This record gives sequence, structure tokens and C-alpha cells, in this order.
Amino acid sequence: MKIFGIAGYSGSGKTTLIEKLIPLFVAKGLKVSLIKHTHHDFEIDQPGKDSHRHRAAGCSEVLVASAFRWALIHELRGEAEPSLEEQVARLSPCDLVLVESFKREAITKLEVHRAGSGKQLLFPQDTNIAAIASDILVETALPQFTLDQVEKIAEFILQQTGLNQYGQKTEHA
Repeated sequence: MKIFGIAGYSGSGKTTLIEKLIPLFVAKGLKVSLIKHTHHDFEIDQPGKDSHRHRAAGCSEVLVASAFRWALIHELRGEAEPSLEEQVARLSPCDLVLVESFKREAITKLEVHRAGSGKQLLFPQDTNIAAIASDILVETALPQFTLDQVEKIAEFILQQTGLNQYGQKTEHA
């Protein structure tokens, strides 16, 4: 599985960009998965539902399954947050794993930046950033894209991961 990161501060447009990239990759025949990191507590099931009640009662894991999808909910209950490598290992095999918001991981990344955010760019300090997508021109030798150049960004990601423009693995990948 090829791994590529999309990094940037909250509100920069990472999720919107990823939402536009995924259909382009899928249309090329790629099976795509995503790992998103958040610093916030989150719930994927609803209070009062059986799965929520079972977790509240103390289950370490609850798997909810239907004919349409399944989800595994794992409660850490004081355990350390799993590393990105451990999270990737839990995914079913796919061609491309997009990783959102792991700013400090040593993986190849595209930085998404908006000038109005008031935040500094990550790239001068993060040598894993291979390109920038922004609403301003940044002074750097790194490849740059505007935020609406989704097709060009997709091509760049395919090149960086060793997947060619048709979604097939290249010989050197």
C-alpha cells in the first residue's frame, strides 16, 4: 500500500481537497483508504444505540456490521494512541492510503495552506513536505499548486507514490 499525507492547519482546506481527490483516484481504478487524525474526542455511534451501550458497559471493542458496511470501534481505555504504522496495518489491502493531519509523521506530504489562516507554513521545518497547495504563491523551490488544481495535485500524488496516471503500479514502485 502506498501512503501519502495531506498536512496543514485546521481550516486550510485539507478535507475539501481530499474529498475532490478521492473520486479522481477511484475513477483510475485505485482502491483508496484514508486515515484521519484528530486531536478531539469523537463518537462514531450514537448514545442510546446498542453499540454505544456496550462500549459504555466496558467492551474494549465493538464491531457493528450490516449488509452495507461494518465499523470496528476500539476503546483505548488508557492505552497509548496507536502509531500511524499500526493504524495502516489495520486497514484492508488497498492501492493508496491518504493520511490527513499527521503533521509530524515522517511520510511524504502535500501541505495545504491558506494565507488568511494566520498560521506559518509547515514546509520550512518539515523536510517530508514534497509540494504545497495554497491560495498564495510561496517562496520555495517545491512544486506548488493552487487549491483548485485538483487534477494536477492528483497526478503529483500518483507520481510521488509510484502509481502511474492510469492507476497501475509502475515497474519501479
